[in-house]
Amino acid sequence: MQSAEGTAVLVVEWAREGRFKEIAVLFAPPLRAALTAEALQAAWLAETSGTGPFTGLGELSSESLRPGLVRVSVPVVCERGEFTAVMSVDSAGLLNGLRLAASAREPWVAPSYADTEAFEEHEVTVGSGALAVAGTVTVPRGHGPWPGVVLLSGGGPFDRDATSGPNKPLKDLAWGLASRGVAVLRHDKVTFAHAAKTVAADDFTMTCEYVPLAVAAVRLLQEEPCVDAGRVFVAGHSMGGKVAPRVAEAESSVAGVVILAGDAEPMHRAAVRVVGHLAALDPGPHYEAALAEITRQAAIVETALSPRTPREDLPFGLPASYWLDLRSYDPVATAAGLDKPLLILQGGRDYQVTVEHDLSLWRAGLTGHPDVTIQVHESDDHLFFPGTGPSTPAGYAAPQHVDGAVVADVATWLSSRQRQRAFGKRTSRRSDADCRSSG
Repeated sequence: MQSAEGTAVLVVEWAREGRFKEIAVLFAPPLRAALTAEALQAAWLAETSGTGPFTGLGELSSESLRPGLVRVSVPVVCERGEFTAVMSVDSAGLLNGLRLAASAREPWVAPSYADTEAFEEHEVTVGSGALAVAGTVTVPRGHGPWPGVVLLSGGGPFDRDATSGPNKPLKDLAWGLASRGVAVLRHDKVTFAHAAKTVAADDFTMTCEYVPLAVAAVRLLQEEPCVDAGRVFVAGHSMGGKVAPRVAEAESSVAGVVILAGDAEPMHRAAVRVVGHLAALDPGPHYEAALAEITRQAAIVETALSPRTPREDLPFGLPASYWLDLRSYDPVATAAGLDKPLLILQGGRDYQVTVEHDLSLWRAGLTGHPDVTIQVHESDDHLFFPGTGPSTPAGYAAPQHVDGAVVADVATWLSSRQRQRAFGKRTSRRSDADCRSSG
């Protein structure tokens, strides 16, 4: 029988040749439930659109996860960079896990706007039971009490920093905001910490993915002795921004909502638009096939979705429950119904969540809301990395930091908000003396 390393190399070779359906034959049942050949193809094309054509393989590494299961990492070297295919291969030669990870050639360094002497950090556990996750609280030094914010990352199995290659945009935000007098809690996503228990579940939803842990994080941050419990906000990026109004709806003590490149266009329609954009950047049969497939799947979500629709007929291999939840949720209407201040930020160069397709919906739906601030940072892409020219996937691969102007705008807005009027008696404001004791 072929070794785990040999199987991993074969998978990469087949991906290079576009043989994704043959790769899917090697999926063990748990992976088959979470990933389709079409989703793998889309992920592969998204990676190679930034790194360029395949040129070779780097040095493999492997480690035993448990008896009969080996994790193999295969560096995929391309003309303009590289990424890593990480696979878990069992003793039968089947894939129990498969992901594509951007390769970080340089270690993350703090952005210039982060003053590491101005804050301190400690680890926390967010939630309870089998789906609890790890998190980090970043607290300014000094008297306080400080406003606080819980950060939510975008769609996908992200860690608490939203690590992507050499970049950590949520860590940029956390350190930048804490340097400006805002306490921050960020946590690993449940899909990162407990992938097998969540993504493979047939009843998994966007609400399950975000809301319980976000509510737990808000309450945990309110208990920090230097945090003003009446001024704890939720700030979400991309899908995290989309779901942030639902979090505030579920937890009345949330003082306000920050939406960073939050998508308002239905996700199945946006998926077709984004794949079409990538296909236009890199014309070829692979993208044509991916665009045709995502278009077919999106049409099912639009017109023929039911609880019994197989996940292999739906975008990204997500179950019908996930798409039914998304289809029933209107983030703009939910935000409009909140009696809380809203801050919406958008990158002008963002091709994933755009001024035209998404921000226009936020603007139109929130015209009657009494406290909405909308800011467009024209030079920023989807991750709020500043630059020039059209944004492409390759732009995410270089070491960068979230625009300092975005950090400053968020910090200023958070610090200027008054205490949540509806907070009531659940948690009392901490005294300055309490805060000084830990500063």
